[in-house]
Amino acid sequence: MFGSFIYQEETPNPEWAPEVLERVIKKVGSVIIGHEEQVRLTFIAMLAGGHVLLEDVPGVGKTMLVRTVAACLGCDFGRIQFTYDLMPGDITGTSVYYPHIGEFEFRPGPVLSNIVLADEINRASPRAQSALLEAMEERKVTVDGTSYPLPSPFFLLATQNPYEFEGTNRLPEAQMDRFLMRLSLGYPGIDNEMLMLERESSQHTIENVKPLLLGSELVSMQRMAARVYVDESIKKYLVAVADASRKHQGVRLGISPRGTLAWMRASQAAAFMEGRMYVIPDDCLRVAVPVLSHRIQLAYDARAAGMGQEGVIETLLRMFELPRQRSRKGGRA
Repeated sequence: MFGSFIYQEETPNPEWAPEVLERVIKKVGSVIIGHEEQVRLTFIAMLAGGHVLLEDVPGVGKTMLVRTVAACLGCDFGRIQFTYDLMPGDITGTSVYYPHIGEFEFRPGPVLSNIVLADEINRASPRAQSALLEAMEERKVTVDGTSYPLPSPFFLLATQNPYEFEGTNRLPEAQMDRFLMRLSLGYPGIDNEMLMLERESSQHTIENVKPLLLGSELVSMQRMAARVYVDESIKKYLVAVADASRKHQGVRLGISPRGTLAWMRASQAAAFMEGRMYVIPDDCLRVAVPVLSHRIQLAYDARAAGMGQEGVIETLLRMFELPRQRSRKGGRA
């Protein structure tokens, strides 16, 4: 349907980037046991300049994953514990009046950090949650009419408990759409849980994790990932899937244009993670469910029939034939 293509890799991929990323992922994996794919997807999101929502039951390591990722990066770290009485100023910061100088001075909040942990984000009120919208999309916060840019890199990792748990509020659709990926860790297998108990008193703890990647290096990687080549046929495939989601009879709210762009950026980052400066269809399929599933809202009839967001995305992906790569000699690759 979308034809074939020949990749022209014009920009060579620096060898140091994938090697450094592998070391960082391995170090995080020594603390977060049994979730290698989720760790890799988290770093793919970071390379794409996006944010991650970790949704799961309490106690499976969501917060520990965020803390370990932050420990591996030489960046500022801020943590926001979301509660029902949290105010927007507790997130963005406030202007404080100092009588001895007769002036207001801005006192920055924890969101003005390189890596921000929004812990149990869906326990706060919608008013407090909305304070993150500008930061997530525009990389700045506005307090008392003055805008303050966020540092670079800026990465928000949020955790949330399932909606049926006590004291939770559903995140607005506009905020869900600003998360590049939604991931779930799940319970570890028996062997991994045994290994976790054995390592509890060993050197594989977060206290022994040292920074392996500087913030400036991560910014350089993000710029390189943004230059990864995406063929026209790949773009047509992404747009076709997004358009089909808006027409699906079981979908009330389809994939937004922001979602299509996020899918492409995540595919570029996945290719860069593998040491390539061009996207192949497998890159798109690898990140499709984490990037797209939380961006659609199912109709009531679909939910009553037991349909899930992930299942709908997988169905949409199968509706279209993947683009095929041609070798430079003209045959199928």
